[in-house]
Amino acid sequence: MRNTAISAIILGLFAIIGTTLVAYTFESTKEQIKTNQRMALLRSLHHIISTEEHDNDIFQDKIRVINPTLLGSDEPVSIYRARMQGKPVAAVIAAVAPDGYNGRIYLLVGIYYDGTLAGVRVVRHAETPGLGDLVDEQKSNWILGFRNRSLADPTPDGWKVKRDGGQFDQFTGATITPRAVVKAVYNSLIYYRQNRDTLFRPLPENEAGTKQVQPASGAKQETSKP
Repeated sequence: MRNTAISAIILGLFAIIGTTLVAYTFESTKEQIKTNQRMALLRSLHHIISTEEHDNDIFQDKIRVINPTLLGSDEPVSIYRARMQGKPVAAVIAAVAPDGYNGRIYLLVGIYYDGTLAGVRVVRHAETPGLGDLVDEQKSNWILGFRNRSLADPTPDGWKVKRDGGQFDQFTGATITPRAVVKAVYNSLIYYRQNRDTLFRPLPENEAGTKQVQPASGAKQETSKP
């Protein structure tokens, strides 16, 4: 009994020490993790909208909007605004493709002021390695094919993967993932067209850089054909 009690005490001490170390490590690295995440996001934003194309702090010049139908999430999503000398250049929408093969696919959809796509990047996903993960720029150049597209190019019927009669390639053995991304990009373009002027309204000086939640547009909701 005595040996059992001593063993229990020792195990308890190890558990306390281990928990304390984990908590300390988390607290000491929390700010660094936030910094790393911010830098990774900035790199992705600047892959879509280069630093030469805007002179504002694109990371701080953002709003938060809600539109589950077109942006794929019941939660507010961020929209980053790029400006040059105060004039709107582009918006980058942090849209969600909710119907990926293995769940949600998180995107950045960059749209120039005229409605042309500046580029699209996948920032987070859980798609199958070697199949659905080809939507990731690090795995293939498929995602680069959205640049310079718009709601007019292709026409609405073309905003599908080729298997469904559209103009976008699918992957061998994986159609669900690219289909979800194409649909999410198309829906983002619709949202942008409906809300462009509202999205670029400047923040009041005393609110610059703060989060705002903008209700879903009261404009007629268009459903995606893809």
